[in-house]
Amino acid sequence: MQVLDASSAIHAWDNYPIDQFPPLWDWLAQRIAGGEVTIPVVALGEVVDKSPACATWLKARRISVLPMTEEILMDALRIKSLLDIEGDAYGSGVGENDLFIIATARAYGAELLTDEAPQPSLPIDHRRYKIPAVCGLSEVQVPCLSFIAYLKRSKAVFA
Repeated sequence: MQVLDASSAIHAWDNYPIDQFPPLWDWLAQRIAGGEVTIPVVALGEVVDKSPACATWLKARRISVLPMTEEILMDALRIKSLLDIEGDAYGSGVGENDLFIIATARAYGAELLTDEAPQPSLPIDHRRYKIPAVCGLSEVQVPCLSFIAYLKRSKAVFA
């Protein structure tokens, strides 16, 4: 199962317009219908705010929306502590919603589809870690990949 971050949903929507790439969107709709691609409730909220048309498309396909649970909240707090984030001092790295999204992927043992860029060299200050860096921490271990990497791995051909 893949958990969709808002960044990947919006990246796909903006870079592969549905009018020009209908087979791609049909393929994604099949993945959604099969429960293979899901979205955390907080990520869907971000998509609603930043790309309402994309959110409408996802909702029309009845994407499975993963709820916030106490387990996810507690894991997000644990990850926040690992990153030495105190209070609301998140720095330039992950934000609160990012932690919820990562913790959701962990809770479901899922891959996280995110289009946040990997950081070739990690900052000393953990508060500057982006989603891929946080996912790669030994105490987190959430596999993540970009939308295009997900497409390539699928070997699907869109003709």
